[in-house]
Amino acid sequence: MRFDFHVHSYFSKDSNADLDDILQYASRNGLDGFAICDHDSMEGGIECVKRAKEIGSEQIVIPGLEVTSSKGHILVLGVKELIAPGLSPEETIKKAHEQGAVVIIPHPFKLTSHGIGYVEGLDADAVEVLNSRCLTDGPNNKARKAAESLGFPQVGGSDAHEAQMVGRCYADIGVSERNVGAVLGAIREGKTRAGGRKTPAMFVVKQFFAGQKKKIGKRLGMRS
Repeated sequence: MRFDFHVHSYFSKDSNADLDDILQYASRNGLDGFAICDHDSMEGGIECVKRAKEIGSEQIVIPGLEVTSSKGHILVLGVKELIAPGLSPEETIKKAHEQGAVVIIPHPFKLTSHGIGYVEGLDADAVEVLNSRCLTDGPNNKARKAAESLGFPQVGGSDAHEAQMVGRCYADIGVSERNVGAVLGAIREGKTRAGGRKTPAMFVVKQFFAGQKKKIGKRLGMRS
């Protein structure tokens, strides 16, 4: 089965992606499921699970979270309780595992997107070695090399902030059971293979300016 473990919805401060659109494009782009990992928010994943049931989508939706640790971003899949931002990567991972969640280190060497800059010594379950929003190959190549040398399972993620780009990078998962528990177990067991391609630069630039506009709008709204 094919999954995108790094998708943002409008619950992220820099995305306007609608849940229905994400579900539709996930199916259109050949996915069996995906994880909603909004910035320091669980709401998108929880709401998308509900929405998938309401509209009868066959997509397997994994509630997730992209936590802003003290050194950079960390993906948590199968999240049950919010993990506060600002903790060390080690403490963030510990709190994730305490609730039975899976931890993926996303774009670790893409420092312009809050990559933490290293993976060695971290008790993570997998490393994102293909991130579709890396404009050059360097960060992904470095992540793959680190994951291979340290024996981490490897996954891909679109890091999509627009619904059309969901599934641009992905992970093929060696599991036949269609449920979240089986998928998370397959990641832990290393039954994953990363694949995909880059998001066109025009989408990355478009999303950047849209995200900035959304952030400014929120700040102005808070002041009013």
